[in-house]
Amino acid sequence: MKKLTVTLMSALALAACGQNARNETAEAANATAADASAATGEAVTDVDAATENAFGSAEQSLDQAGRSIENGAEATGAAVENGAEKAADATGNTLIRAGKAIED
Repeated sequence: MKKLTVTLMSALALAACGQNARNETAEAANATAADASAATGEAVTDVDAATENAFGSAEQSLDQAGRSIENGAEATGAAVENGAEKAADATGNTLIRAGKAIED
């Protein structure tokens, strides 16, 4: 009998505040949905910003790599040119000495 009384009392209590409880539950659900929407919007903004930063960083790295390659190519070209000039001078000097040796 006690269980039946408690059950009936609980049912009456829920029935008495049913509409108020439903309204509050709906308001809480709306607030939760608004919070979730705002959090999702912020997350999208954060991901977009992180992606943009990553692309910017990658672009800068590629630009720097390109400049380094270009500088290396220029330095290599200058070294080859300098080496070729020295080789030509040495060959010319050797030929001059050889010619003088033949004359003597």
